Amino acid sequence: MTAPLLDLTVIIPSYNTRKLLQNCLDSIYRHTDGITFEVICVDGNSPDGSADMVAEVFPDVILIRNTVNESYAKGVNQGIRRSRGRYVCLLDSDTLMIENALGPLVRFMDEHPAAAVCGPKLLNPDGSIQHHIRSFASLGVFFLQTLNWHKLFPKSKLMNRYYNTDFDYSKAQPVESIGTSAYVIRRSTWETIGLLDERFRWAMPDLAYNYTLHRKGYKLFYTPCAAVIHFSGKTASQDVLRALREQRQGLIDFNEAYDYFGKGRFTKALVRFGVRARYCTKVLGYCFGSDKRVIKGPGAPRKEIAAQLALAVEPRARAANRKEATRASLSQSGSEVKSVPIQ
Repeated sequence: MTAPLLDLTVIIPSYNTRKLLQNCLDSIYRHTDGITFEVICVDGNSPDGSADMVAEVFPDVILIRNTVNESYAKGVNQGIRRSRGRYVCLLDSDTLMIENALGPLVRFMDEHPAAAVCGPKLLNPDGSIQHHIRSFASLGVFFLQTLNWHKLFPKSKLMNRYYNTDFDYSKAQPVESIGTSAYVIRRSTWETIGLLDERFRWAMPDLAYNYTLHRKGYKLFYTPCAAVIHFSGKTASQDVLRALREQRQGLIDFNEAYDYFGKGRFTKALVRFGVRARYCTKVLGYCFGSDKRVIKGPGAPRKEIAAQLALAVEPRARAANRKEATRASLSQSGSEVKSVPIQ
Protein backbone atom coordinates (compact mmCIF):
# COMPACT_ATOMS: atom_id res chain seq x y z
CA MET A 1 0.00 0.00 0.00
CA THR A 2 1.32 3.42 -0.94
CA ALA A 3 1.67 6.10 1.71
CA PRO A 4 -1.44 8.28 2.18
CA LEU A 5 -1.26 11.63 0.42
CA LEU A 6 -3.17 13.71 2.96
CA ASP A 7 -3.07 14.43 6.67
CA LEU A 8 -6.76 13.93 7.32
CA THR A 9 -9.97 12.60 5.80
CA VAL A 10 -13.16 14.07 7.28
CA ILE A 11 -16.10 11.68 6.97
CA ILE A 12 -19.61 13.08 7.43
CA PRO A 13 -22.54 10.66 7.31
CA SER A 14 -25.67 12.63 6.49
CA TYR A 15 -29.40 12.08 6.43
CA ASN A 16 -31.92 14.86 6.00
CA THR A 17 -29.97 17.61 7.77
CA ARG A 18 -29.39 19.91 4.81
CA LYS A 19 -29.08 23.24 6.63
CA LEU A 20 -26.91 21.85 9.39
CA LEU A 21 -24.77 19.96 6.89
CA GLN A 22 -24.22 23.09 4.81
CA ASN A 23 -23.18 25.05 7.89
CA CYS A 24 -20.89 22.22 8.97
CA LEU A 25 -19.14 22.00 5.60
CA ASP A 26 -18.85 25.76 5.30
CA SER A 27 -17.26 26.00 8.75
CA ILE A 28 -14.73 23.26 7.90
CA TYR A 29 -13.48 25.09 4.81
CA ARG A 30 -13.50 28.50 6.52
CA HIS A 31 -11.58 27.49 9.63
CA THR A 32 -9.28 24.59 8.77
CA ASP A 33 -5.67 25.58 8.29
CA GLY A 34 -2.20 24.05 8.31
CA ILE A 35 -3.07 20.55 7.10
CA THR A 36 -3.98 18.78 3.90
CA PHE A 37 -7.38 17.16 4.00
CA GLU A 38 -10.33 15.84 2.05
CA VAL A 39 -14.00 15.69 2.96
CA ILE A 40 -16.20 12.69 2.21
CA CYS A 41 -19.95 13.09 2.67
CA VAL A 42 -21.98 9.87 2.72
CA ASP A 43 -25.63 10.70 2.05
CA GLY A 44 -28.40 8.23 2.90
CA ASN A 45 -30.78 9.22 0.09
CA SER A 46 -31.94 12.31 1.99
CA PRO A 47 -35.35 13.56 0.79
CA ASP A 48 -34.45 17.17 1.67
CA GLY A 49 -31.94 17.55 -1.18
CA SER A 50 -28.82 17.37 0.99
CA ALA A 51 -26.82 15.52 -1.67
CA ASP A 52 -27.73 17.99 -4.42
CA MET A 53 -26.75 20.86 -2.13
CA VAL A 54 -23.34 19.31 -1.49
CA ALA A 55 -22.76 18.70 -5.21
CA GLU A 56 -23.71 22.27 -6.09
CA VAL A 57 -22.22 24.30 -3.24
CA PHE A 58 -19.21 22.15 -2.29
CA PRO A 59 -17.84 20.60 -5.49
CA ASP A 60 -14.58 19.63 -3.75
CA VAL A 61 -16.39 17.26 -1.41
CA ILE A 62 -16.31 13.58 -2.33
CA LEU A 63 -20.01 12.74 -2.36
CA ILE A 64 -21.25 9.19 -1.92
CA ARG A 65 -24.93 8.92 -2.78
CA ASN A 66 -26.52 5.81 -1.32
CA THR A 67 -29.87 4.70 -2.71
CA VAL A 68 -31.14 3.85 0.78
CA ASN A 69 -30.46 5.21 4.24
CA GLU A 70 -27.69 2.86 5.31
CA SER A 71 -26.76 2.46 8.96
CA TYR A 72 -24.36 4.91 10.58
CA ALA A 73 -21.63 2.26 10.73
CA LYS A 74 -22.01 1.27 7.08
CA GLY A 75 -21.88 4.88 5.95
CA VAL A 76 -18.79 5.63 8.01
CA ASN A 77 -17.07 2.47 6.78
CA GLN A 78 -17.76 3.46 3.17
CA GLY A 79 -15.92 6.70 3.83
CA ILE A 80 -13.02 5.04 5.64
CA ARG A 81 -12.46 2.61 2.76
CA ARG A 82 -12.16 5.56 0.35
CA SER A 83 -10.05 7.73 2.64
CA ARG A 84 -6.55 8.92 1.75
CA GLY A 85 -5.66 10.48 5.09
CA ARG A 86 -3.16 9.41 7.72
CA TYR A 87 -6.10 9.91 10.07
CA VAL A 88 -9.86 10.01 9.62
CA CYS A 89 -12.19 12.28 11.55
CA LEU A 90 -15.74 11.00 11.94
CA LEU A 91 -17.86 14.13 12.12
CA ASP A 92 -21.61 14.45 12.66
CA SER A 93 -23.48 16.68 10.24
CA ASP A 94 -24.92 18.66 13.17
CA THR A 95 -21.53 19.96 14.26
CA LEU A 96 -20.04 23.39 13.64
CA MET A 97 -16.41 24.52 13.62
CA ILE A 98 -15.84 27.79 15.46
CA GLU A 99 -12.05 27.64 15.14
CA ASN A 100 -9.32 25.68 13.43
CA ALA A 101 -10.13 22.43 15.24
CA LEU A 102 -8.93 19.84 12.72
CA GLY A 103 -5.34 21.10 12.48
CA PRO A 104 -4.71 20.87 16.25
CA LEU A 105 -6.33 17.42 16.37
CA VAL A 106 -3.91 16.16 13.71
CA ARG A 107 -1.00 17.66 15.61
CA PHE A 108 -2.20 16.05 18.84
CA MET A 109 -2.22 12.63 17.19
CA ASP A 110 1.23 13.27 15.71
CA GLU A 111 2.57 14.23 19.14
CA HIS A 112 0.92 11.26 20.90
CA PRO A 113 1.81 8.15 18.89
CA ALA A 114 0.26 5.92 21.58
CA ALA A 115 -3.18 7.42 20.92
CA ALA A 116 -5.35 5.18 18.74
CA VAL A 117 -8.22 7.65 18.89
CA CYS A 118 -8.84 11.16 20.16
CA GLY A 119 -11.80 13.44 20.53
CA PRO A 120 -12.02 17.21 21.15
CA LYS A 121 -14.07 19.29 23.53
CA LEU A 122 -17.73 19.36 22.46
CA LEU A 123 -19.80 22.43 23.20
CA ASN A 124 -23.54 22.86 23.40
CA PRO A 125 -24.97 25.64 21.21
CA ASP A 126 -25.00 27.96 24.24
CA GLY A 127 -21.26 27.42 24.76
CA SER A 128 -21.53 25.11 27.77
CA ILE A 129 -19.59 21.84 27.93
CA GLN A 130 -21.33 18.85 26.39
CA HIS A 131 -20.54 15.81 28.53
CA HIS A 132 -19.46 13.12 26.07
CA ILE A 133 -16.99 11.16 28.19
CA ARG A 134 -18.31 7.91 29.65
CA SER A 135 -17.02 5.01 31.70
CA PHE A 136 -18.10 1.50 30.78
CA ALA A 137 -21.26 0.60 32.68
CA SER A 138 -21.60 -2.21 35.18
CA LEU A 139 -24.77 -4.25 35.43
CA GLY A 140 -25.73 -2.24 38.51
CA VAL A 141 -25.34 1.07 36.69
CA PHE A 142 -27.41 -0.27 33.81
CA PHE A 143 -30.37 -1.08 36.05
CA LEU A 144 -30.10 2.25 37.84
CA GLN A 145 -30.29 3.88 34.40
CA THR A 146 -33.46 1.88 33.74
CA LEU A 147 -34.92 3.50 36.87
CA ASN A 148 -33.74 6.98 35.75
CA TRP A 149 -31.64 7.07 38.90
CA HIS A 150 -29.52 9.96 37.60
CA LYS A 151 -32.66 12.10 37.38
CA LEU A 152 -34.03 11.06 40.75
CA PHE A 153 -30.66 11.39 42.49
CA PRO A 154 -28.46 13.73 40.40
CA LYS A 155 -25.68 13.61 43.01
CA SER A 156 -25.39 9.83 42.99
CA LYS A 157 -21.67 8.98 43.07
CA LEU A 158 -22.19 5.73 41.17
CA MET A 159 -24.02 7.40 38.29
CA ASN A 160 -21.65 10.36 38.29
CA ARG A 161 -18.73 7.96 37.81
CA TYR A 162 -20.48 6.52 34.76
CA TYR A 163 -21.42 9.92 33.30
CA ASN A 164 -18.08 11.45 34.35
CA THR A 165 -19.87 14.58 35.53
CA ASP A 166 -16.73 15.71 37.41
CA PHE A 167 -14.46 15.17 34.41
CA ASP A 168 -11.81 17.88 33.93
CA TYR A 169 -12.41 19.07 30.37
CA SER A 170 -9.43 21.45 30.56
CA LYS A 171 -6.93 18.58 30.65
CA ALA A 172 -5.85 16.08 27.96
CA GLN A 173 -6.14 12.57 29.37
CA PRO A 174 -6.91 8.94 28.53
CA VAL A 175 -10.58 7.93 28.73
CA GLU A 176 -12.56 4.71 28.51
CA SER A 177 -15.19 5.86 26.05
CA ILE A 178 -15.75 9.04 24.06
CA GLY A 179 -18.52 10.07 21.69
CA THR A 180 -17.98 9.88 17.94
CA SER A 181 -19.54 13.24 17.02
CA ALA A 182 -15.96 14.38 16.33
CA TYR A 183 -13.67 11.36 16.52
CA VAL A 184 -10.18 11.06 15.06
CA ILE A 185 -8.84 7.56 14.31
CA ARG A 186 -5.29 6.65 13.38
CA ARG A 187 -4.98 4.72 10.10
CA SER A 188 -2.98 1.93 11.73
CA THR A 189 -5.83 1.50 14.24
CA TRP A 190 -8.56 0.61 11.76
CA GLU A 191 -6.15 -1.32 9.58
CA THR A 192 -5.30 -3.49 12.61
CA ILE A 193 -8.58 -3.96 14.49
CA GLY A 194 -11.03 -3.29 11.68
CA LEU A 195 -13.86 -0.87 10.96
CA LEU A 196 -17.05 -0.07 12.86
CA ASP A 197 -19.40 -2.96 13.61
CA GLU A 198 -22.13 -2.88 10.96
CA ARG A 199 -24.48 -5.11 12.94
CA PHE A 200 -25.73 -2.01 14.73
CA ARG A 201 -27.81 0.49 12.79
CA TRP A 202 -27.67 3.71 14.78
CA ALA A 203 -27.07 3.04 18.45
CA MET A 204 -23.98 1.24 19.72
CA PRO A 205 -21.33 1.42 16.92
CA ASP A 206 -19.40 4.04 18.91
CA LEU A 207 -19.59 2.14 22.19
CA ALA A 208 -18.70 -1.13 20.44
CA TYR A 209 -15.63 0.44 18.83
CA ASN A 210 -14.47 2.09 22.06
CA TYR A 211 -15.03 -1.15 23.96
CA THR A 212 -13.06 -3.13 21.38
CA LEU A 213 -10.16 -0.68 21.61
CA HIS A 214 -10.24 -0.85 25.39
CA ARG A 215 -10.23 -4.67 25.47
CA LYS A 216 -7.32 -4.82 23.06
CA GLY A 217 -5.23 -2.36 25.06
CA TYR A 218 -5.46 0.67 22.75
CA LYS A 219 -5.52 4.17 24.24
CA LEU A 220 -8.33 6.65 23.70
CA PHE A 221 -7.70 10.29 24.51
CA TYR A 222 -9.76 13.35 25.18
CA THR A 223 -7.99 16.58 24.23
CA PRO A 224 -9.04 20.20 24.86
CA CYS A 225 -6.76 21.43 22.05
CA ALA A 226 -9.87 21.94 19.90
CA ALA A 227 -13.55 22.72 20.46
CA VAL A 228 -16.51 21.88 18.23
CA ILE A 229 -20.16 22.88 18.64
CA HIS A 230 -22.52 19.90 18.56
CA PHE A 231 -26.26 20.45 18.21
CA SER A 232 -26.76 16.82 19.30
CA GLY A 233 -29.11 14.18 17.98
CA LYS A 234 -30.61 16.05 15.04
CA THR A 235 -30.77 12.95 12.83
CA ALA A 236 -32.08 10.63 15.52
CA SER A 237 -34.71 13.15 16.64
CA GLN A 238 -36.32 13.18 13.19
CA ASP A 239 -38.09 9.90 14.05
CA VAL A 240 -37.82 9.47 17.80
CA LEU A 241 -39.84 6.27 18.16
CA ARG A 242 -37.82 4.54 15.47
CA ALA A 243 -34.58 5.75 17.07
CA LEU A 244 -35.72 4.40 20.44
CA ARG A 245 -36.52 1.02 18.88
CA GLU A 246 -33.09 0.90 17.25
CA GLN A 247 -31.48 1.93 20.52
CA ARG A 248 -33.32 -0.86 22.33
CA GLN A 249 -32.34 -3.54 19.82
CA GLY A 250 -28.80 -2.18 19.49
CA LEU A 251 -28.13 -2.48 23.22
CA ILE A 252 -29.53 -6.02 23.32
CA ASP A 253 -27.46 -7.07 20.30
CA PHE A 254 -24.36 -5.36 21.68
CA ASN A 255 -24.61 -7.19 24.98
CA GLU A 256 -25.21 -10.52 23.21
CA ALA A 257 -22.24 -10.07 20.86
CA TYR A 258 -19.72 -8.49 23.24
CA ASP A 259 -20.72 -10.03 26.61
CA TYR A 260 -20.71 -6.46 27.89
CA PHE A 261 -22.65 -7.15 31.08
CA GLY A 262 -21.64 -10.79 31.40
CA LYS A 263 -21.63 -14.12 29.57
CA GLY A 264 -24.24 -16.04 31.56
CA ARG A 265 -27.64 -16.83 30.09
CA PHE A 266 -29.46 -15.52 33.15
CA THR A 267 -27.52 -12.25 33.02
CA LYS A 268 -28.30 -11.78 29.34
CA ALA A 269 -31.97 -12.54 29.90
CA LEU A 270 -32.00 -10.01 32.74
CA VAL A 271 -30.41 -7.40 30.48
CA ARG A 272 -32.97 -8.04 27.74
CA PHE A 273 -35.74 -7.50 30.28
CA GLY A 274 -34.11 -4.33 31.58
CA VAL A 275 -33.55 -2.89 28.10
CA ARG A 276 -37.19 -3.46 27.17
CA ALA A 277 -38.38 -1.94 30.43
CA ARG A 278 -36.19 1.08 29.83
CA TYR A 279 -37.52 1.35 26.28
CA CYS A 280 -41.09 1.40 27.58
CA THR A 281 -40.30 4.22 30.02
CA LYS A 282 -38.67 6.22 27.23
CA VAL A 283 -41.65 5.75 24.93
CA LEU A 284 -43.97 6.89 27.71
CA GLY A 285 -41.73 9.87 28.32
CA TYR A 286 -41.86 10.76 24.65
CA CYS A 287 -45.63 10.39 24.38
CA PHE A 288 -46.52 12.29 27.54
CA GLY A 289 -43.48 14.49 28.16
CA SER A 290 -42.59 17.86 26.67
CA ASP A 291 -39.01 17.02 25.65
CA LYS A 292 -39.16 15.01 22.40
CA ARG A 293 -35.42 14.57 21.88
CA VAL A 294 -33.69 11.19 21.93
CA ILE A 295 -30.45 12.45 23.50
CA LYS A 296 -31.05 14.51 26.62
CA GLY A 297 -28.77 13.13 29.31
CA PRO A 298 -26.41 15.00 31.66
CA GLY A 299 -24.53 17.77 29.87
CA ALA A 300 -26.92 18.02 26.91
CA PRO A 301 -28.31 21.48 26.08
CA ARG A 302 -31.63 22.51 27.52
CA LYS A 303 -34.30 21.86 24.92
CA GLU A 304 -35.29 25.54 24.60
CA ILE A 305 -31.72 26.66 23.90
CA ALA A 306 -31.06 23.81 21.48
CA ALA A 307 -34.21 24.61 19.50
CA GLN A 308 -33.63 28.36 19.39
CA LEU A 309 -29.99 28.20 18.36
CA ALA A 310 -30.54 25.48 15.76
CA LEU A 311 -33.09 27.70 14.05
CA ALA A 312 -30.85 30.75 14.35
CA VAL A 313 -28.00 29.18 12.38
CA GLU A 314 -28.74 29.95 8.73
CA PRO A 315 -27.03 28.12 5.89
CA ARG A 316 -24.13 30.03 4.40
CA ALA A 317 -22.12 29.07 1.37
CA ARG A 318 -19.03 31.28 1.34
CA ALA A 319 -17.14 30.23 -1.76
CA ALA A 320 -14.64 33.08 -1.48
CA ASN A 321 -13.69 32.16 2.07
CA ARG A 322 -13.44 28.52 1.07
CA LYS A 323 -11.01 29.31 -1.73
CA GLU A 324 -8.96 31.49 0.60
CA ALA A 325 -8.80 28.67 3.16
CA THR A 326 -7.68 26.28 0.45
CA ARG A 327 -4.78 28.52 -0.53
CA ALA A 328 -3.81 29.17 3.09
CA SER A 329 -3.61 25.52 4.12
CA LEU A 330 -1.34 24.08 1.45
CA SER A 331 0.79 21.17 2.52
CA GLN A 332 4.41 21.70 3.46
CA SER A 333 5.36 19.68 0.42
CA GLY A 334 3.89 22.37 -1.79
CA SER A 335 0.91 20.33 -2.97
CA GLU A 336 -2.14 22.40 -3.85
CA VAL A 337 -4.49 19.50 -3.26
CA LYS A 338 -6.67 19.85 -0.17
CA SER A 339 -9.76 17.97 -1.23
CA VAL A 340 -10.55 16.00 -4.33
CA PRO A 341 -13.40 16.31 -6.80
CA ILE A 342 -16.57 14.27 -6.68
CA GLN A 343 -16.07 10.88 -8.21
